[in-house]
Amino acid sequence: MELSDEVLCQRVAAGDEGAFDLLVERYQQRAYRLAWSILRDAEDARDLSQEAFIRLFEAAKSFRGRARFSTWFYRLVVNLCLDHRRKHRWWRGARAPAHGEDEADGSSIEQQPAPAEDPLEHLGKDEAVKSLWTAVDRLSRQQRATLLLQVQEELPAAEIAVVLKCSEATVRVHLHRALAALRKEMGLA
Repeated sequence: MELSDEVLCQRVAAGDEGAFDLLVERYQQRAYRLAWSILRDAEDARDLSQEAFIRLFEAAKSFRGRARFSTWFYRLVVNLCLDHRRKHRWWRGARAPAHGEDEADGSSIEQQPAPAEDPLEHLGKDEAVKSLWTAVDRLSRQQRATLLLQVQEELPAAEIAVVLKCSEATVRVHLHRALAALRKEMGLA
């Protein structure tokens, strides 16, 4: 029988490293994806998603089970990312290219496999995705976090409210404004 995340967290609080390993296995990709979506930087996302697991290990005793484990853990990840963005805001404009990026435009220069579809069609999709992420980056931190938690992590408004420490009505407002801004930015409004 598979143990629930909540039970595993209780075991982590009691010092069970095996339970911690299982939680890392279950949430590692989700934590990285959420961090990357907020930060848009692979290295920072990797660092902060790992930091979230360190915090999980240190703070497991504070998990009271009032919310689902995933909600509690996502709050850790989102808070770390938002704090990081606040602290490093001045740095964003002068970022050196990350390893594997082209200095001219920040695009990846790693070898890509041959496309399975028409390259022109693929280029159109790439441009649309790039435009969408550019529009998402222009959203406020709260709007971006709300949108990503709903779309990527499929959390309901009640859980997003717990993660972001706000009311469900505020979540709905952030989501409405984010979608309106994206529609406008993408020329769909």
